[in-house]
Amino acid sequence: MSLSPTPRSTITRLRERARSAQGDLYAVLDAGLVCHLGLVRDGAPVVLPTGYGRIDDTVYVHGSTGAGYLRIADGAPICLTVTHLDGVVYARSVFHHSMNYRSAVVHGTARAVTDPAERLAALRAIVEQLSPGSWEHARQPTPRELAATAVFGIDLAEASVKVRTGPPGDDEEDIATGGRWAGVLPVRTVFGAPEPCPTLPPVDVPAPEHVGAR
Repeated sequence: MSLSPTPRSTITRLRERARSAQGDLYAVLDAGLVCHLGLVRDGAPVVLPTGYGRIDDTVYVHGSTGAGYLRIADGAPICLTVTHLDGVVYARSVFHHSMNYRSAVVHGTARAVTDPAERLAALRAIVEQLSPGSWEHARQPTPRELAATAVFGIDLAEASVKVRTGPPGDDEEDIATGGRWAGVLPVRTVFGAPEPCPTLPPVDVPAPEHVGAR
């Protein structure tokens, strides 16, 4: 299935980097750990980093019911972005220096999730996005914790995806001149060895498999 661009989700600059398949959108979102939410608060733009999770065509975010931005989010226009930096592109000219990346921009309206079953499913998706396997391993949320947590859904009907890969796009005269290195420095996110909490009991409690598997 293809994305259906709207005027504000249509890529106008470097259109050849646009991706139109719905699967491309899912892939960028599913590979991420942090999104940025853009909204207007008290007449000024605010961009906030937060965790998220996806179920089908909805992205979910959550936060404390006391958070100022969440008190105004329900029904508000939202822009959600996820970006992966895959490489620093070194060109022969500073003009053509660039980045290899995968990015998604979602436009929509925040919807407060009040149905108990959807709220739990959304919170599970958010937890599993960041730390797969933790929802079944850790204690489930209590009614008090659920009451203190606001959950919002954002529909994926209006979104764009942009990807850059490959070497620098130097001008022919710079390539012919020579003498300057050009190429790509790959960027990768890696997980280190699990570090146990200092409050664990003296008895050896190994990290569960779902933690070490990252």
